[in-house]
Amino acid sequence: MTTFGIDLGTTYSCVARIDDTGRPEIIKNAVGDDTTPSVVFFEQPDHVVVGKDAKDNAKLRPDLVVSLIKRQMGRQFEVTAHGTAHTPESVSALILRELARAASESCGEEVRDVVITVPAYFGVAERDATRKAGAIAGLNVLSIVDEPVAAALHYDAVSSGGTRTLFVYDLGGGTFDTTVIRVSPEEIVVVCTDGDHHLGGADWDDRLREYLLEQFLAEHPGSAAGEDEEFLQELANRAEDIKRQLSSMQSRRCNPVFGGETAKIEVTREKLEEITSELLERTFEITRRTIETARAKGVTEFDDVLLVGGSSRMPAVAAGLRKLGLEPRMHDPDLAVAKGAAQYALIESIKVQLPEEGEEAPAAAVESVADRLNISVEKVRALAGKRVATVVPRAFGVKVVNIDGDTETHSIVHVLRANTPLPARTEPSRFMTAYQNQVEILVEIWEQSGSVESDEVEDNEHIAEGLITGLPQLPKGSPIDITFGMETDGLLKVHAVELQTGKDLHIEVQIKGGLSDEQVAEARTSVARYSVSA
Repeated sequence: MTTFGIDLGTTYSCVARIDDTGRPEIIKNAVGDDTTPSVVFFEQPDHVVVGKDAKDNAKLRPDLVVSLIKRQMGRQFEVTAHGTAHTPESVSALILRELARAASESCGEEVRDVVITVPAYFGVAERDATRKAGAIAGLNVLSIVDEPVAAALHYDAVSSGGTRTLFVYDLGGGTFDTTVIRVSPEEIVVVCTDGDHHLGGADWDDRLREYLLEQFLAEHPGSAAGEDEEFLQELANRAEDIKRQLSSMQSRRCNPVFGGETAKIEVTREKLEEITSELLERTFEITRRTIETARAKGVTEFDDVLLVGGSSRMPAVAAGLRKLGLEPRMHDPDLAVAKGAAQYALIESIKVQLPEEGEEAPAAAVESVADRLNISVEKVRALAGKRVATVVPRAFGVKVVNIDGDTETHSIVHVLRANTPLPARTEPSRFMTAYQNQVEILVEIWEQSGSVESDEVEDNEHIAEGLITGLPQLPKGSPIDITFGMETDGLLKVHAVELQTGKDLHIEVQIKGGLSDEQVAEARTSVARYSVSA
């Protein structure tokens, strides 16, 4: 059975597979486009629309339209439509259902086994939520893969081979990250990554929409245009179109009409760059930080700088990167991630059909897989041996109590640092009990939530906890050793040991606020009741 790669984007999504010639192929959606807007319109209590028509209703029916849901993945967040509450996982599942339905109709085979992409900077909770969204949609999620890794796989498939070090600048519709990746025929290794999953092309659209509204109101003071949802929807659509057009043109004219009044607004590329300069500078700040991190890891030169994500087409992006000493080139920015995900899906489908890593695959098994996938035996062996190694996307640690006289404060001590190669296991970190005569110890696990590691509690997110109980009355300052580990699939494991008694605690992080298996099953039943169309 064919496996599929799904680029589940913040603003646009698409599906790809490897065709009979071994090349990645984008599968058209229901209206014949390569990409589908990641927008859901709850048109009826039992029917939803996904895609362009849903997007066109975003401002007209804001109470029934959900967009940019990817920015809420892994968070305790709900939207309500027709009296029914929906989580980010269930909304994303509706998008995935339509992508799978349309792809199945287009290519004539069931879409079930999939790999779904996520931003490299997604943490444990977001990755867990993405996997559960796939399960709610009725898909078998073989793996979650980082978007820049997928882009690098596609680059590797179409490049001349050899070992190369890539800098990937990925500016999508709603997320941004930069990743340094080493690519060779045998493996793809992530050196380091950084990013902001609340920064993307949608922010450029919002700035431009606000500018268009300001210009209209400047020509027509006292107009109620700013309170009219239909007019704002029209401006939002115009803003996105103008932003795209200004990537190849120097200026565009916009003549919005409201209440019989028309404004003549000319938007130049220079003006767009002026009103969005702060957004672009945020991406370059992260870029500079990534370059420094890579340098600390011994990487001082890049063979290629790849621009990924539709918003990376803006000329200001390439111009700014050149000022930083990077010479970028376009890398199929809208579709590279989906095509690479299809390649990754093929690798995963081969690995699940062959013996475990380290065992020699029998020739008959390799030939059988080659026949089923319609590729050569040599390619099966090459893909099965391809190693993809990533890094810890964010720092993880524990909350500690700081006592100074009568003052008690809390801070986060990070134990597992961002950009540690996976799989990772730290040496034991020594902590002490905070109070006299403690008989139990609460171990709280926290994850870095800001773009820069910080020991401030508000810059981190509580994701799990566990309690060591049944202790004798311990003196203040009794030692506890805590070890962190993370598997290649992102599963975080924590082991805490109270050294006097040897009592310990094992935590396999169950995401705080994430959906339980029972809730996933309930959501799958609920989502299955909807009919979905484009």
